[in-house]
Amino acid sequence: MKLIKKLFGGINLTWGKLIIFAVVAGVYTAIVAMLPVTKDTSFRDIAISFERWVLFGVFIIMNSRTPLDSGLKCFVFFLISQPLVYLIQVPFSPLGWQILDYYKNWVIWTLLTFPMGFIGHYLKRNKWWGLFIIVPVMAFLGFDHLTGFVSVSVIWFPHHIISVLFCVATIILYPFAVFENKQLQRIGAALAAAIVIASVVIGVVNRSGSVYKTTLFTSAEPGEKRYFDGTYTVSIANGDLGEVYITYDESYGGYVVNAEFRKYGETKLTLTSPEGESVTYDLTVGNNTYNIDLGEEE
Repeated sequence: MKLIKKLFGGINLTWGKLIIFAVVAGVYTAIVAMLPVTKDTSFRDIAISFERWVLFGVFIIMNSRTPLDSGLKCFVFFLISQPLVYLIQVPFSPLGWQILDYYKNWVIWTLLTFPMGFIGHYLKRNKWWGLFIIVPVMAFLGFDHLTGFVSVSVIWFPHHIISVLFCVATIILYPFAVFENKQLQRIGAALAAAIVIASVVIGVVNRSGSVYKTTLFTSAEPGEKRYFDGTYTVSIANGDLGEVYITYDESYGGYVVNAEFRKYGETKLTLTSPEGESVTYDLTVGNNTYNIDLGEEE
């Protein structure tokens, strides 16, 4: 508990330290966003969602001296860190300068950090109405972030499990980090537990019964490698991911390979002719997306 109080309220957060913090956060986020090894992992989530940035914001608020100091420091922190995330990626991204289009999503949030930081500083007053400031933050993390990470982890374990644990830990942490009053801590902890339990249940229920339906590819012309018709069969090596089947598509006017996926992962898809000749393709299934290597013909 002493460590928590030291981190959230016991640090002299000067402007110099804040700027260094902002630069380090921006550089780190840009790097993990570019590293191929972080794709579809919790490490890249910092470049996609808010849960880590909320923690940074609470840290700044609790270590600021006044509401104005808090609002300004939150604003400057995000004003520096967020553009850096995208500027650093410009030379390495195939999008080039167009990657800055993603920063547009952060412009409004950056502007809102000033009033949020200003109001958030009143958490340090240790009053009961502080619950109306921190509980919405906890609910946002639970129902907007934790549910999504749980849903993905349910069908692609252990992907994003670290983000699941991070959300759970920080939601429970915040009442103890922002309040000195034991009663407020207990009430906040109870609300945090309720948010976590409800978010996990919603995440499991929403995803466990969901199915991602899609068309993987269409038949080529007769004589080509990827030609098939209703006499062919199709299968995937990892049946746990779901099922694939051939149907005739009236709108397309030909045969297609359709799929219904319930989990994510990598597998092999095999197309087999009536004569027993087969062609195998690499297939990767993600969150409402897929990638299949059809070779040069595609």
